Amino acid sequence: MEVRKTGIPDLLVIKPQKFTDARGFFLESYNKERFMSHGIKNDFLQDNYSSSQYGVIRGLHYQLAPYSQAKLVQVLKGKILDVVVDLRNDSPTFGKSFCQELSEENGLQLMVPRGFAHGFSVLSPEVLFSYKCDNLYHKAAERGIRFNDPHLAISWGVPPNDTIVSDKDLIHPLFKDAEYNF
Repeated sequence: MEVRKTGIPDLLVIKPQKFTDARGFFLESYNKERFMSHGIKNDFLQDNYSSSQYGVIRGLHYQLAPYSQAKLVQVLKGKILDVVVDLRNDSPTFGKSFCQELSEENGLQLMVPRGFAHGFSVLSPEVLFSYKCDNLYHKAAERGIRFNDPHLAISWGVPPNDTIVSDKDLIHPLFKDAEYNF
């Protein structure tokens, strides 16, 4: 397992070891002991999966503290552009975004700490996306930032005419008006 720093404190790109032969492949996506040896000490409580088609943009989502969630995200099928925004007030990278392509081919994972907004866009015909969370979903603490906020200027990799965004994600506030408490 390789762990790469991103330039944003605590945000890590992880490349699990992949064993391939004539039958296919085997990949250990999570091993608590190995993660702890790299300083990743999250205690994951919930696993989620989503399926989406090309052009879907989900996000940017987060939960307020004390219900905030760290996430270990990966693609099982297809390809996405994964996007995070640092919402931690005391962070030197507060308000900065980071993008990483995740795919079944590259096998990369992103370890997203608490205090980040998270989203992704689908770059392949379909995608199956997996994420482990270290806190349970809490509807009353759910918040978001509008995906197309001009201040953040995120390039989602999907032409505007091809984007598919939920009604809920379309009405999230801009970054400057968002509520967060990290």
